[in-house]
Amino acid sequence: MHHSLKAGVLAFALAAPFISLAAGAGDASPKLNPPSMEQAAKTTWTSVPTKSLSAGGVNFAYRELGQRNGGTPIVFLGHLAAVLDNWDPRVVDGIAAKHHVIVFDNRGIGASTGSPANSMEQMADDAIAFIKGMGFKQVDLFGFSMGGMISQEIVLKEPQLVRKMILAGTGPAGGDGISTVAGVANYDLIRASLTGQDPKQFLFFTRTPNGIEAGKAYLKRLAERSANRDKDISVSAYVAQLQALSAWGQKRPADLSVIKQPVFVANGDDDRMVPTKNSYDLARRLPNSTLTIYPDAGHGGVFQFHADFVPQALDFLAR
Repeated sequence: MHHSLKAGVLAFALAAPFISLAAGAGDASPKLNPPSMEQAAKTTWTSVPTKSLSAGGVNFAYRELGQRNGGTPIVFLGHLAAVLDNWDPRVVDGIAAKHHVIVFDNRGIGASTGSPANSMEQMADDAIAFIKGMGFKQVDLFGFSMGGMISQEIVLKEPQLVRKMILAGTGPAGGDGISTVAGVANYDLIRASLTGQDPKQFLFFTRTPNGIEAGKAYLKRLAERSANRDKDISVSAYVAQLQALSAWGQKRPADLSVIKQPVFVANGDDDRMVPTKNSYDLARRLPNSTLTIYPDAGHGGVFQFHADFVPQALDFLAR
C-alpha cells in the first residue's frame, strides 16, 4: 500500500508531461463517425475513423480495419498510458492487411467513458464486455505490455473466448520487476522532461545508436495521424494503471499450464520496463508457446523490428 501511495504521488507530480507526449496532441472531442464500405476498403490506421460502442455501461471508443478479411477478429490491448494513437501504424496496418483488427480504449481511457479500472482483473472484465458487445464469439488477442497482462486475465476468465494470443513486452502475475514499473516510468519521465524528449524514447528503446534511431522513427510514425486523434489519457487513469501494475507484480503466480491456446511471445533482449526474463518465463510456463527475442531492442522490440514481427505474427495467426 505504501508503495502504491508513493507511486500515486509521483505520478501526479510527473504524469502531465508524459501524458501529453505519450498520446500526442489529442483532440478534445474526437469525431466518432462510422465509415462507408468503400472508405473501409481504402482506410489505414492513420485515417480510419473512431467509432463508439455502448457495452457494460461504458461508451468504448474504438477503431477497426480489415473487416473484409473475415476470419477470427484480433483485438489489440495496449500499454501503460496508451490511447488509440499509441499503436504503431506499421504494425496495425500490417496485421490488418490479412485480418480484421480492432483497437479500443478501455473504460475511462482516451475517449471511452467511465471510471478507469485499477486492477488487471477489472480491465479484463471491461475488455470482455467490449468484445461481447461487438458480437464476437471468439477472438485473437494481441496484448502489448500491460495489455499482455490483461490478455492473460481474459483467457483465464473465459478461455472459450480466445483462439490465439500474441504477448509482447509483457510478463506473468508476480513477474520480476513488474511491481516496480512505476519507479522505472517516473525516472524516465524525469529524464525525458530534462532533455525535451518523449519518455518512450527511454522506456521502449535501448540507448545504443540503433535503439535511439529506432525510437525516433517510431515516434515519427505515431505522429502520422494528424486529424481526429484520440483524447489524452487523464492523470487519474494513469495513476489507476500504476496501481494495477503494482498489484499485478505482487500477485500470486497463476497456473499458466491451463492455457492451451497457441501463444506467440515476443520482446526485445533488453526490456527495462518488464524485464526480458519475464518473456522467457511466460514461454516456459505456457504449454503451447513460441518465443522470439529481438536483438539490441527494448520494451518496444516489436515496433523496432516491425518488418520482422508483422510477418511472424501473420504466420502465427495463419497456422
